[in-house]
Amino acid sequence: MRFLLILAAALLFSAPAMAQNAIDDLFDKLYETQNPIEARQLERKIWEAWATSGSDTIDALMKGGITVMEKGDHKRAEQIFSAMIELKPDFAEAYNKRATVRFLSGDYAGSVADIERTLNLEPRHFGALAGLGTIMERLDNLEEALKAYRRALAANPHLDDGADKVRELRRRIDAREL
Repeated sequence: MRFLLILAAALLFSAPAMAQNAIDDLFDKLYETQNPIEARQLERKIWEAWATSGSDTIDALMKGGITVMEKGDHKRAEQIFSAMIELKPDFAEAYNKRATVRFLSGDYAGSVADIERTLNLEPRHFGALAGLGTIMERLDNLEEALKAYRRALAANPHLDDGADKVRELRRRIDAREL
């Protein structure tokens, strides 16, 4: 019986490490590939890994929260993502999704706070970094927007429109300095 408890504990505590190793492997492949189709597939797999918490309850809440958010019920979606955070405060994607819904609701300060929590847990979260860039751009803080997009591109060199966004922001900043 004691052996089974030790085995269960080992599996429970090694699952996050195994998941993190899988994400690390996906990022390694994403950095190496030159194939845009493979890059999209790797991005999708990274998003899937980020959205998987290891808890059936949290994963069900994630799916429900996304559905509610897509239907435009931002208040209810925020409540669902907040409940996820209370249940699993180390789940980066819960913060990222709440950041998204707060952004959609116009709560930029709340969104930025959640993005910071996301990045503390997963510094390579290119979605959160691009979201931060979008918010900073909307707030007309072009220098911070540029920094965020550069970080997003460093995390994912295949980021859709990332390089274009960096060039555009650099141009706009240079135009201001004239």
